[in-house]
Amino acid sequence: MRAQESPNYEILHQTALKAPSSSGVYLWRNQEGTVIYVGKAKNLKNRLSSYFSVNRQIKTELLVSNAASIEYITTSNEYEAFLLENNL
Repeated sequence: MRAQESPNYEILHQTALKAPSSSGVYLWRNQEGTVIYVGKAKNLKNRLSSYFSVNRQIKTELLVSNAASIEYITTSNEYEAFLLENNL
């Protein structure tokens, strides 16, 4: 299934567009609520929105198509995001 065909695609895309521009950590969860990916970003909005660009790699396509939700935790700076990512 292509990511755009996923029933959650638009919800995920809107979550990405509404994310703050601050640094932080983000978690992708599947339908069962299991974390399937953890990442960090200097700018959450830019990073999360990049997952919905036209030219995606296959691994990104698979991530988006298997995801049911995106959560994020903001941090004061990129260093804090790095530490938090390593602890999640």
